[in-house]
Amino acid sequence: MAETDGGTGGVREVKSAARTVELLELLAGRGDRPARLQELADELGVPRSSMYALLQTLAARGWVRTDVTGSLYGIGIRALLTGTSYLDSDPRVRAARPYLDEASEALGETIHLGRLDGRDVAYLATRESHAYLRTISRVGRRLPAHAGALGKALLAERPDAELPEGPYAALTPHTHTTRASLAADLAATRARGHSVDREEGVPGLVGFGFALRYDTPARDAVSCSVPLARLSPEHEARIVAVMAEIRTKIEATAAAPTAGGTVQWR
Repeated sequence: MAETDGGTGGVREVKSAARTVELLELLAGRGDRPARLQELADELGVPRSSMYALLQTLAARGWVRTDVTGSLYGIGIRALLTGTSYLDSDPRVRAARPYLDEASEALGETIHLGRLDGRDVAYLATRESHAYLRTISRVGRRLPAHAGALGKALLAERPDAELPEGPYAALTPHTHTTRASLAADLAATRARGHSVDREEGVPGLVGFGFALRYDTPARDAVSCSVPLARLSPEHEARIVAVMAEIRTKIEATAAAPTAGGTVQWR
C-alpha cells in the first residue's frame, strides 16, 4: 500500500486512510446535498471503481448512507455518533456546559461555545434563545472565523501576521473582506477585551465574543447573540458584564486539576 508524507510530523501518511477521511469530509461539507458516485470520484481524483468500493465499504459500516436507488450518497449516522462521543469526552466542553446554562438563564439570549479549527470556528455547544427561534448555528456547524464574534475573539489572541491575505468571503454586506479591515477590528477587540459582530455573520444579529484563555493562544470562546432590534445600550452592557463573568468561571473550572487525571487534549 502506497504511503506519502502528508505533513504528519515525520510519520508517513497512509494513502487509503487519507482518502477515506477526505471522502467523509467532502460528504459532511455538502450538508443536505447528496452526491453521485461520479461527482465524488471527480472531486477527489479517484477512479470510479475505487470510489464505488470505498463507498460500499463505508455504507456497510454506517459512515455513508445511500438513497433507495443506490445512486446518491451522504454522510452516515456513525459520523453523528462519533461527533457526540467527541463532545462527551472533552473536559473543556463538560466544564463549560453549566455556565452556558447560567448565561442563558441570566440573559435570555442565544449562547455559544466554539473552537477554532483552521480558518473556521466549529460550534461545540449552543443554548438557544426562546425569544429568537431562528437557528443559525447548531452543534457541529462551522462559520468562517473572520465573520463572527467567536472567531474574531480567537483571532485577536493571535498576531495579525497569521491572518491570511484575503480577500475574505462576505457572508453579509457588513463582513470584513480585507486583511486591513479585519486587523483594525481585532485591534479594537484587544483594547475592549471582547469581540463585537454587528451583522457580519447573519443579517439582523449582533454577537459578543469572549476568548477562553486556559490555552495559549486560546482555542475556545463563548459568545452571546442577540437580534439587533432588541439590543439597547443597557442590554449590551448587561450582556458584556454577564459574559465576562461567565468567561472567568469557565476558565477557572476548566483549568483546575480534575480527579482521576482527566486527559487535557491538544
